[in-house]
Amino acid sequence: MNIWSVETENEYLMGKELDLLAQLLELGFAAAMAIAGGFFIVLLIKYILESVVGQVNTIHSMITQLDNRVRTMNNEVVRIDTLISTVVGVKPDLNRIARADGKKDARKD
Repeated sequence: MNIWSVETENEYLMGKELDLLAQLLELGFAAAMAIAGGFFIVLLIKYILESVVGQVNTIHSMITQLDNRVRTMNNEVVRIDTLISTVVGVKPDLNRIARADGKKDARKD
């Protein structure tokens, strides 16, 4: 190898590097804006999903409270039915009491 061929090879590699650098400078702003836009979209979706998850948790809490109220009302209705049946002198409906038996009273008092 002579010196001339090494210098020619270096100039050829420098030319490629300069072409790559020129392309990067030319497309750099567009590429940076595309990345920034993608990042913005990811942040926006993350914000929306956090809001939706918060609302779903709130609705879940409300449904749980309503379910507890239904259970409490069921227990109260069975208790009132048994008391009224006893006062009137009618035999209480044992099948209804048995169906409600085993379900926990959801009251917190």
